[in-house]
Amino acid sequence: MNALEDIETIEPIFNEGISHAWPARKLMGLPDRFTYSLHEEKIQKEIKELRLEKPQQLINAIDDKSSTIFVRLAAGRLLALIGDPRIVPLNPIMIEINGGKVTLGLDSENILKEYKKLKKLGVVPLWIQKECPKYIVKLESFRISKYLITNTEYATFLSETGHDDIPSSWQFGRFPIEKSNHPVYTIKPESADAYTAWLSIKTGKRFRLPSEAEWEYVASGLNYTQYPWGDDFKVGLSNTAEFGLLDTSPVGCFPMSNSYFGCSDMAGNVEEYVSDSYHPYPNGKIVEDDLFNKNPEYRIARGGSFTRFHDLARTRRRHGWNPDSPIYVMGFRIAEDI
Repeated sequence: MNALEDIETIEPIFNEGISHAWPARKLMGLPDRFTYSLHEEKIQKEIKELRLEKPQQLINAIDDKSSTIFVRLAAGRLLALIGDPRIVPLNPIMIEINGGKVTLGLDSENILKEYKKLKKLGVVPLWIQKECPKYIVKLESFRISKYLITNTEYATFLSETGHDDIPSSWQFGRFPIEKSNHPVYTIKPESADAYTAWLSIKTGKRFRLPSEAEWEYVASGLNYTQYPWGDDFKVGLSNTAEFGLLDTSPVGCFPMSNSYFGCSDMAGNVEEYVSDSYHPYPNGKIVEDDLFNKNPEYRIARGGSFTRFHDLARTRRRHGWNPDSPIYVMGFRIAEDI
């Protein structure tokens, strides 16, 4: 079975008419009773097949788009345990993005169209309105990290600085060695800022979080697509709730969802803080939704996660941490001034 055939066998798990007031399991489309990850048996089978492979061979398996997702996830798990050569805290893999004038946002006349496509996931028109209107912005050239910042990188930062924001996803504050190459999450946006400041001092480079406009441009590409890979969502291309993994995944394990510029995990795994707090787009209006009412200056997050359905994986979707929700998972990737 090749990768595309493999994806065709994965069934969506979302339910019609989801209410965002439901408990966490129902928000993820899960029953109240205990449920295994849909794919664990297949991943474990591939781990047995790959357990003697060398690190570079495992990396090759992750990058190979013809590999099944189960092979790629198995290779990623093994790399987490033996050491992932892709993850070098003081030398992250960066991709250079040429600047210029870009068009971002959504035409207001398309709000109803997008709502009709997404309403079964509990989306309300007000959330889509935040993406409006379409606008033009000039971006300077910059670099952006290929991968989300991982647990390994964040642990290095904590160890060297004594910073006190230990991710709540690290049970009892223990560094999860088995997830060393998974994206860090459940941290404050100020901690993501502090990480970039520390990395800048350590390397002599000018690291920071990407701006919201930079993030959207990298995710949507030159053709300004709805998802990093195109305009149509397909289960299995990214780690969203529909896929049913019920956990983060090693960075880069969904290469078919890489953006036009080659960045991974921009439509799932964990949501990503950007440098901007919420504000309306040029000539737009403030949208007073739940997030705004709780904190009018909330930090914007982008990109969807393993806990949420594909409405949050859209490249235009503007989101943020809701302190009343049990399943928002926020991490980050970094940008660099040239």
